Amino acid sequence: MVHTFIGNLGHFFVILAFIAALVSAYAYFTQTKNSIEDQSWAKLARWSFGIHAFAVLGIIFSLFFIIYNHYFEYHYAWSHASKNLPTHYMISCFWEGQEGSFLLWMFWHAVLGAVLIFTNKRWEAPVMSVFMFVQAFLASMILGVVIFNIKIGSSPFILLRDVLDVPVFALNPDFVPEDGTGLNPLLQNYWMVIHPPVLFLGFATTLIPFSYCIAGLWQKRFKSWIRPALPWALFSALMLGVGILMGAYWAYETLNFGGYWNWDPVENAVYVPWLILIAAIHTMIAFKKSSSALKTAIILSITTFILILYSTFLTRSGILGESSVHSFTDLGMSGQLLLYLLVFTILSVLLLVKVWKELPSDEKEVSTYSREFWIFIGATTLCLMGFQVLVPTSIPVYNSIVELFGGISNLAPPADQVGFYTKFQLWFAVAVALLSGTGQFFWWKKMDRGALKEALTLPIIVTLIISAIVFIAAEVQDITYIIVLTAAIYSLVANAFILFQFGKKNMQLSGGAVAHMGIAMMLIGILFSSGYNKVVSLNTSGLVYHREFPEEVNRENVLLWLHEPRQMEEYKLTYRGQHTEVIGFPDYVPSHHLQRLEDPHYALTKRALVHEEKTVYEKGEIVKIYPESIYFEVNYEDEKGKSFILYPRVQISEAMPNPIYSPDIYRAVSSDLYTHVSTFPDPENETEWSQPETIRVKAGQQFFANDFVAVMEGVEKLENTQGLQLGPDDVAIKAKIKIFGKEDVEYIAEPLYIIKDQMVGKLADEVFDLGVRINFVNIIPEEDIFEFEIETTQKDYIIMKALQKPFINILWMGTLVLVLGFGMAIRRRYSDFIKMRDKGTE
Repeated sequence: MVHTFIGNLGHFFVILAFIAALVSAYAYFTQTKNSIEDQSWAKLARWSFGIHAFAVLGIIFSLFFIIYNHYFEYHYAWSHASKNLPTHYMISCFWEGQEGSFLLWMFWHAVLGAVLIFTNKRWEAPVMSVFMFVQAFLASMILGVVIFNIKIGSSPFILLRDVLDVPVFALNPDFVPEDGTGLNPLLQNYWMVIHPPVLFLGFATTLIPFSYCIAGLWQKRFKSWIRPALPWALFSALMLGVGILMGAYWAYETLNFGGYWNWDPVENAVYVPWLILIAAIHTMIAFKKSSSALKTAIILSITTFILILYSTFLTRSGILGESSVHSFTDLGMSGQLLLYLLVFTILSVLLLVKVWKELPSDEKEVSTYSREFWIFIGATTLCLMGFQVLVPTSIPVYNSIVELFGGISNLAPPADQVGFYTKFQLWFAVAVALLSGTGQFFWWKKMDRGALKEALTLPIIVTLIISAIVFIAAEVQDITYIIVLTAAIYSLVANAFILFQFGKKNMQLSGGAVAHMGIAMMLIGILFSSGYNKVVSLNTSGLVYHREFPEEVNRENVLLWLHEPRQMEEYKLTYRGQHTEVIGFPDYVPSHHLQRLEDPHYALTKRALVHEEKTVYEKGEIVKIYPESIYFEVNYEDEKGKSFILYPRVQISEAMPNPIYSPDIYRAVSSDLYTHVSTFPDPENETEWSQPETIRVKAGQQFFANDFVAVMEGVEKLENTQGLQLGPDDVAIKAKIKIFGKEDVEYIAEPLYIIKDQMVGKLADEVFDLGVRINFVNIIPEEDIFEFEIETTQKDYIIMKALQKPFINILWMGTLVLVLGFGMAIRRRYSDFIKMRDKGTE
């Protein structure tokens, strides 16, 4: 059955949202020409906004209803969802695709628009006219209509048969697939449930300072827009920064490149607007004391939003398809995205040019010892920092422009992108650290040369003492790292002095100092965790694992055979085999305790699954599993006898061309132990088995299987078997053989001997971990003897890499301190805005 109603309803809501956004934008625009007393157009604008917001919720409801109910006749549900995903990952399916991500963006705009309408009536009409104009563009991205052979947007409600040209739809137009292709395994992570909404809230909130700025220029209220815009700019920087850091933490936990930031073009496309937004905030703050910062604040506020649109174009037009692992494929909207970018860029520039000569400015020369000077230097540094990343990231754009005009461009992104960006960004970070430490003193005091020397003397002395101690304790010898670390410690110490001296008078005024301390802590954490991470899994065996492996794998990985302890620096490692995640069971389950069924998402328990002496699943129960994920149990024991277990993971999915290796991390106060598997026996490769060895045993008799002790415990007659229908004269007998692995780990093999329709059939059982396959070949009843054939192969192993990442917790702690600082600053600026609004002076 094809459920067309819900799709038609969703598409109706899309059209309604688009039209209502246009009507609201026009009504608000017209209202700006009316007096405050005449609210006729404002009422229409608010009603239109309400209809728009309702329609956005209707779109969300319709799309999630399709995903949740597995209506795979819809292309979006088929492309991103599957029946076996839990509810929280179905939520991730919602914004995995381009259409869903645009819808998430629209949702946040609807929420923020409602907040603006109810909190700032004085600015409502001009701000919301800009706001809803942008929202109309976003709505057009999911419109999915064709006008004069021009496609506008991509609808999330299009049917699969209208997208895929396959023969099955010619035979049966109402054909519905049994299941969808599922969510990208990389996104099946709890961070992907919360990271995108936070990041898109950051995207959405950049529109508010932009709207206030455009409204201020348009209405000739050149100065007053900053006060209501500033709290929102701070909130936007907070959300965007937290969203970026959530993505970094997801990469750290999920990807196996050993870090949290890889300078991927899509990462860069979000990082650059955040830097410019931080610069804009500082100039907006400086404007309170001097008009000289006004023009800079205007330019940077506009630039931030334009860069958000540019990053949207980069990531969704398909232009980064060959240079980024994160970018979306082109859905035919690249021209529309480019139009979106150009319209707001051109309109903003034209408006700015029109009023430029009317903008107030401070003719007084800015002193070197003024706060405005240092804020301007800091903002300039942040802009240069962003520019250095933006230029090489945009290389695919330059190539496309050249090719558009018939030329050939051989420009290529940096081959070693981590090394390329880091060597520049490191020195910018030093400048930011020094400026964030020194600039705070100018903010709180009137400075001249003597006052500056007096203020900085003690912080510098304390910095040098702490730095010397850290250099000696941590054995920091690289001159670059010495400079970076000293600058970060200076920023931390200087801002701590400011916090101690002035924060105790009014802690609410100290948000900037706290945020700068968070940045300094993050820089220290980045320096140690990246600059001094240490590979502890060096190959000391003198053997090359495989000549086709990269040199790094042969040099920096340790080979672990199943149940055979191996020393790795101060740790004794023992690989305990492959495990599976069983839904509803709190621990990972050894894979040999489960028998896979025809449906890969289900398995039969070979023994009871017990957790903390409580049986969760009985033997013989069918349980649901995650078949894509294999977990490798690695036991660590240090020289003091302290032990812990890590479960690095590999995901194997048809949706991904190669296996995805994810780390597991042991977190200690001073460092993280970061462990991931580099390779293991490929389950897709055909196993080479030895020639079968025939043995005859009685019940209770011991024998050897691939050098492991085994015992034939007995046989059991089965009434039915999995996947085979037995008749009244058929017989199925299951042998139970217990095999003892090393360290008293027990395995069970249960080969079958079947007589069906007077024909003998045999079903072997394989114990993968031990490299044993046992076939039940004969029964000699007069002698109570059972005959088996045993085949052997190489037993299970993994090749694993482990790194120590020192003091990485300082990075994550710095993130929390940064959030605290932003929170304090937002509260202060919003309180100032409320006071001025209530006085009627904003």
